[in-house]
Amino acid sequence: MQVILLERVAKLGQMGDVVDVKPGFARNFLLPQGKALSASDANVKAFEGRKAQLEATNLESRKEAEAAGGKLAGEQFVIIRSASDSGLLYGSVTTRDAADVATENGFSVARGQVILQAPIKELGIHPVTVRLHPEVEVEIELNVARSNEEAELQAAGKSIQELAAEEEAAAEFEISELFDDIGSAAEDFGDDEAAPVATPEGDDDAEQPA
Repeated sequence: MQVILLERVAKLGQMGDVVDVKPGFARNFLLPQGKALSASDANVKAFEGRKAQLEATNLESRKEAEAAGGKLAGEQFVIIRSASDSGLLYGSVTTRDAADVATENGFSVARGQVILQAPIKELGIHPVTVRLHPEVEVEIELNVARSNEEAELQAAGKSIQELAAEEEAAAEFEISELFDDIGSAAEDFGDDEAAPVATPEGDDDAEQPA
């Protein structure tokens, strides 16, 4: 099916391009969202009559998106989730979660603007693309952690695996210190028990040599 694009569509073309697409994609996405028109002679002629207006509107909306993107780009948002010690989430972080946390922090981001190849299913810092306009994309980061303290450590560059290794090493060190203390106490006790007891000179009860 041929359609004429009313705006830039990723991997398809620019505004005004006539492209071939699958009928289902056109009927379910491009046409109802106003991104394209069927490329009939009447629609192509109508587009030519509206082209200048569409280009002006697109330019204005792109400028607004670029301004918003300049503030949003590079922002890191914390999302708290339950997870196993190995870092796997009990659930997942979706496009809705990303849009919600950005909005809660003062940015206007819709779920449909967030691009995720797949839901996030593990702890860590994940780059996420936000498409604010067909020609404007920015990248943010989602810091997915089990607590705000853990999120701060991840932001400082430590992974959940490194944190777990440090906790394990600290626990082993404490156990080692405990055994060292017990060993030292046992040695001290043994030394006290084996030490000879001096017999005062002239003691009548002192054992005389044969």
